[in-house]
Amino acid sequence: MGKVIVVTSGKGGVGKTTSTAALGAALARGGQKVVVVDFDVGLRNLDLVMGAERRVAFDLTNVVQGTAKLSDALLTDERVDTLCLLPASRTRGKEALTEDGVARVISELREQFDWVLCDSPAGIERGAVLAMRFADEAIIVVNPEISSVRDSSRILGLVDSKPLKVEAGGRLDRHMLITRFDPARVACGEMLSVDDIREVLPIPLLGIIPESEEVLRASNLGAPLTVCSRESAVSRAYVDAARRINGDWVEMTVPVKNKSLLTKLLGRRAA
Repeated sequence: MGKVIVVTSGKGGVGKTTSTAALGAALARGGQKVVVVDFDVGLRNLDLVMGAERRVAFDLTNVVQGTAKLSDALLTDERVDTLCLLPASRTRGKEALTEDGVARVISELREQFDWVLCDSPAGIERGAVLAMRFADEAIIVVNPEISSVRDSSRILGLVDSKPLKVEAGGRLDRHMLITRFDPARVACGEMLSVDDIREVLPIPLLGIIPESEEVLRASNLGAPLTVCSRESAVSRAYVDAARRINGDWVEMTVPVKNKSLLTKLLGRRAA
């Protein structure tokens, strides 16, 4: 039975879709069966990041409404054969997703895959709630700037109340993924430090992803960072985060200003 992880954020533009693709590809490269699911109905960007936009015939909405089979909508990645994509609709509204339909789709995906990564819309609207409704764990993606951190604290309230697992008396494991981290800007006070962020969001830290031009390059190539830019610092940071998701112990590091030096910060999934 596969594990379902929602990748969410308080605001848009923080790297949520990039992170979903990169983490999914990293897990799949390790030999596990992974599917990434785009819940951002109406925008549908995950297929672009995965380089699959021209192959989309059916989508999540079609499967939820029963007008297409799951097998018809799933797209196998052309570079990693254990990685699949279930795209969102670009023409339908979020009201097209029903809770019963999403529950059925997630149940089917659990049976077929080791990991189900749900790319949530930003914010607190219906699509975001449905994306986390059936999750086992949550990854909250945050940039080191105050509005992103503040908005993510609101998402934390949803994660602690809306999933079925919580309603049944359990609790989701929550992890924070810091993206676009620039140590030079932190050093001159233009960007929040890791400690600043964790003071507002005191949840386990999954990883720190450095600011990098490789993100834009990967997006334009239509390939996950952990596939097309394997040797880059940003790719290695995502691979380390994926290993932590998988339960491996990986020393947590934070980039520092002096070139590529790394300084110890925390251990695996530090509290």
